[in-house]
Amino acid sequence: MAEKKIILVTGGSGLVGQAIRRVTEENPRPDEEFVFLSSKDADLKDPVETAKLFEKYKPTHVIHLAAMVGGLFSNMRRNLDFLRNNLLMNDNVLQNSYKFGVKKVISCLSTCIFPDKTSYPIDETMIHNGPPHSSNFGYSYAKRLIDVQNHAYHQQHGCHFTSVIPTNVFGAHDNYNLEDSHVIPGLIHKAFIAKKEGKPLVVFGSGKPLRQFIYSLDLAKLFLWVLREYEEIDPIILSVDEAAEVSIEQVSRLVAEAFELEHGIVLDSSKADGQFKKTASNKKLRQYLADFEFTPLKEAIDHSVKWFIDNYEIARK
Repeated sequence: MAEKKIILVTGGSGLVGQAIRRVTEENPRPDEEFVFLSSKDADLKDPVETAKLFEKYKPTHVIHLAAMVGGLFSNMRRNLDFLRNNLLMNDNVLQNSYKFGVKKVISCLSTCIFPDKTSYPIDETMIHNGPPHSSNFGYSYAKRLIDVQNHAYHQQHGCHFTSVIPTNVFGAHDNYNLEDSHVIPGLIHKAFIAKKEGKPLVVFGSGKPLRQFIYSLDLAKLFLWVLREYEEIDPIILSVDEAAEVSIEQVSRLVAEAFELEHGIVLDSSKADGQFKKTASNKKLRQYLADFEFTPLKEAIDHSVKWFIDNYEIARK
């Protein structure tokens, strides 16, 4: 019988952690035991608290999702906080994974770590080719350093630490805070209010920026594939195909349709757009998983909207 894996998931109560929980509960494996942690279990910025967690659970594998995250405007206001808090968390998780002999760590990066001035599509070889966008340089550099640490731990100690780079994730259990949310959860919360008030959905910006969105349940399945199959130290982009890239306006219309908003959407072009595009190549992923099928965007948004309506009282707002 295969040796039992004890898989510690930091940030387990968040969007991606909850998706991984759902996928593993629907398709459990007898040789895998998942431990989902939230910020209530320990402050990962604290080395002593982090060490106690590892001592308690003795994980063989770690999926490191915990991070200080926020939307465009939150990042612009607090770059130092995003830098320091994420550096501390990442260092404590990786160092304790090394000290406790964890066989594999998968950390979660983000496409915003890529250089601001770059060619498209971006791929895994381009992470360190120049400074990130100035709006979120603190978060971006902290996440980039995970890749540096992974290679350093591998070179010096032979550790199997790797990372994944998802594009814009959305789904159930997202952060719907109107100040700090990402694109789709922010639109969903605003559309919910617009529906109640009989108003149009007001979308910040021109609606022209382009993004690739990945449904959290699709990402969860890919995370489990990385856990079980992916052997590289180099990161891998987890993304829908380039052809699935859509504009913010298109996404906003899908959200408005899901809520059946009578007055549609209104674009407020006086607000900032952020980066125009961040097109990512999933060529490396497709070399491994040529036939992986992503959930169609409309279907995924409809599911996400239904979850928010049904769980409005408990949703993070």
